[in-house]
Amino acid sequence: MPILSDFKFPSSAGDLQVTSGSPLFIAFLASKDPVTKKPWCPDVVAALPILEATFQGGKQPTVAFVDVGQRPEWKDPKNVFRTKWNVHNTPTLARYEKVGDEVKEVGRLVESEILDQERLQKLIQGA
Repeated sequence: MPILSDFKFPSSAGDLQVTSGSPLFIAFLASKDPVTKKPWCPDVVAALPILEATFQGGKQPTVAFVDVGQRPEWKDPKNVFRTKWNVHNTPTLARYEKVGDEVKEVGRLVESEILDQERLQKLIQGA
């Protein structure tokens, strides 16, 4: 499945388009610095190649790469990702599934947890 970089981000998890039996992952990432063209967060720089390698290929589930903003935007306590999505660290990889009639977050990895291949594979497999 693809890595979505132009994902239309809804206002809440309940508005995500998720079908039964097919999870959607969202990777909340620091935006790229306009000068260096790399994410401003070193943890995102470390995790990005792993996320890209993990989700490329036809058999992997879909992941949306979502930029949370530049450092000043991200540090704002009113940042929408902090207030509406409960994301307080970058990178954060969250798994969403349809549970009954609702879409819910059913798992997440934060910062260096993403670098742990065993934990990453368990999250992807829903174990």
